[in-house]
Amino acid sequence: MKQGICAKRVAVGIHFNHCESKFAAAAVFYEGANYKPFSDTERYWMIDSRLSAQRRAMRNLPGDRGQQKTSTYIVPCFLFVELVIMAGTVLLAYYFEYTDTFPVHIQGFFCFDKAFSKPYPGPEDNSKAPPVLVYSLVTAIPTVTILIGEVTGFFVKTEGAQEKTIVTADCCYFNPLLRRIVRFLGVYSFGLFTTTIFANAGQVVTGNQTPHFLSACKPNYTALGCQSPLQYITERRACTGNPYLVASARKSFPSKDAALSFYSAIYTVMYVTLVFQTKGTRLTKPTLCLVLLSLAVLVGVVRVTEHRNHWNDVLAGFVTGGAIAAFLVSCVINNFQPTQIAVPTPPPPQRPEPSIGLPLLSLPRVESPLEKLQGYRVLRSHDHQPIPSPAPPDVLLPSRRCLTSAV
Repeated sequence: MKQGICAKRVAVGIHFNHCESKFAAAAVFYEGANYKPFSDTERYWMIDSRLSAQRRAMRNLPGDRGQQKTSTYIVPCFLFVELVIMAGTVLLAYYFEYTDTFPVHIQGFFCFDKAFSKPYPGPEDNSKAPPVLVYSLVTAIPTVTILIGEVTGFFVKTEGAQEKTIVTADCCYFNPLLRRIVRFLGVYSFGLFTTTIFANAGQVVTGNQTPHFLSACKPNYTALGCQSPLQYITERRACTGNPYLVASARKSFPSKDAALSFYSAIYTVMYVTLVFQTKGTRLTKPTLCLVLLSLAVLVGVVRVTEHRNHWNDVLAGFVTGGAIAAFLVSCVINNFQPTQIAVPTPPPPQRPEPSIGLPLLSLPRVESPLEKLQGYRVLRSHDHQPIPSPAPPDVLLPSRRCLTSAV
């Protein structure tokens, strides 16, 4: 009777190439007549390590505690760093706008220069786009848009897609809705005052005249001796008009109203484009964005048609406001994207390192050819059968093929 003795392999972790290694038995044990399996202690360690890995993975899954993040520096940084910077920006914008702390650079002009001889358009309040209306829209439109977007997104998003709740000092909780509103509106306000500072600084440093400068200046050409349009006047006392109107007429480049309107439009358009989710329609977001951009461009067109600014002043204001908005959105608030909670993947079960005195790997015990031949002869002699000429012994290798012996 012949009986096949096949070594059944049970993989524990790492598989080796049997063609490259003669005894590929590291980290793999076999159940058979000539092989020694893992001990009970090693089996217990393997099961315990797997259970520990599963427990660690379950503790790291996002739940009620996974949605919270402890921070001890968010309140001090907000009070002593961000508010201080914001207050300094507001004060600097105030000094540029309403005081004479930074005097305007006085440029000369050519006699009878037609580029600066446009009629005086009147006070700013008489404009078709007065500062009160421009500043109100610049403040209200982004604020309302951000509030609507954040409140809607807070109730629509799933729990796992929201930001973490900040816990500080075990008493104060800052939920994602409050944090995002304060962050986006705070950055927008900072950019608004920064745009004002950049525009006022450019006007003070350059001192470029408006198209109606000579109408506000009212120079005495006879006293100045203007005989030719090519004559350049550099005297500081050349103007005889209202000093306030003359100083305002020297602030043309860049256009502050154009800069503020375009900054607000770009910031709001980027928010609508990156945050709003309109799955049912494809034209809502483009229409809203084009309306906002059109309003900003309209402000610049009104400034030019009323002879309050030149075209290059308006274009410089657009570039200034758009650049500041793009920088803040892309580099400061990360394109309005929330901080995602990384869900850790449970680590693969690993075999623990044994203690001192136990082998690191359980290698199979392979019977030598001489021992196998000797046991074969003893078995035949006990059965009182003639011993045939022995064939070259075969060593049982850890492979899939079965070795068959006659009994």
